[in-house]
Amino acid sequence: MEVLGIDIGGSGIKAAIVDTTNGKLISERHRIATPKPSTPEAIAKVVKQMVQHFNWKKDVGCSFPTTIVEGVCIHSGNLSEKWLNVKVNKLFKKVCDVPFHVSNDADLAGLAEMKLGAGKNEKGLAIVITIGTGIGSGLFYKGKLIPNLEVGKMLHTNGEIIEYFTADSIRKKEDLSLKKWALRFDQLLNYVRIVFSPNLIILGGGISRKYDSFKEHLTTDVQVKVAKFKNNAGIIGAAMYANSKISNTH
Repeated sequence: MEVLGIDIGGSGIKAAIVDTTNGKLISERHRIATPKPSTPEAIAKVVKQMVQHFNWKKDVGCSFPTTIVEGVCIHSGNLSEKWLNVKVNKLFKKVCDVPFHVSNDADLAGLAEMKLGAGKNEKGLAIVITIGTGIGSGLFYKGKLIPNLEVGKMLHTNGEIIEYFTADSIRKKEDLSLKKWALRFDQLLNYVRIVFSPNLIILGGGISRKYDSFKEHLTTDVQVKVAKFKNNAGIIGAAMYANSKISNTH
């Protein structure tokens, strides 16, 4: 099935039409910078531009960078605080006049990777970690999503939220070398190993493309793989999520 997938990130909003049977993008990927401040009105305006760009008239899947429970944003994450308690799917449907199916971005990136990508056939416990403006995470057991895991919100030993120490945006902001950043990220991976004992960790987000350049600095004994779909996993997972919701209504 062909579905438009939109991935809303802290720095960019990306979209493409996806073949949900194999995860391939069947259109060019389109990107628009995330507006600042990233209020509901400003983001919804860009989402509408995306829908119009693809001349899309049907259901849309959307990866959103905060915890979403039954379509409602329960904390604002790295976006505007005005998102708190907004019913995101209802807002986007009202603005774009097409049905929206919205869920957490890391959960949906994980959905793509577990069904069609690096986690395919993994029967144990797998965690997908997306590294970008913040740290996103998706937890899967025997291929089934356990929603709303937020490892990025765990506390570092220095008392601060760990994504403020390890996100790719922090690497850029503090101008860290890849090695210095990787040594920080290694602390997060070892924290995850102790708390969750996963069989597999899948790394996504833009910096995952540089995995071969920083993997030597990671000490965890858990198997680590790079997301097959890399920075497109959120788009693909969003389309797959919408497809599953459409299928369940027919």
